[in-house]
Amino acid sequence: MATVTETIQVSGIRCERCVMRLAHTLEGTDGLEAANATLMGQVTLSYDDERTTRDALVEKLARGGFREQAFVSN
Repeated sequence: MATVTETIQVSGIRCERCVMRLAHTLEGTDGLEAANATLMGQVTLSYDDERTTRDALVEKLARGGFREQAFVSN
């Protein structure tokens, strides 16, 4: 198991309710170990790269209304 942690910038987060909606969007994702979001739109994801991918997580966020803006860090 290789855990990857990275932070991405997303649009669509404007309030605490948006943060909760983001958490609900990612809930139950296989391989996702942790997800934390700020009101500034920074989302830190920790995931098992043998069970999911960054692209799959970003796609799931997009389906929930959150669009990736720019890569922040690894």
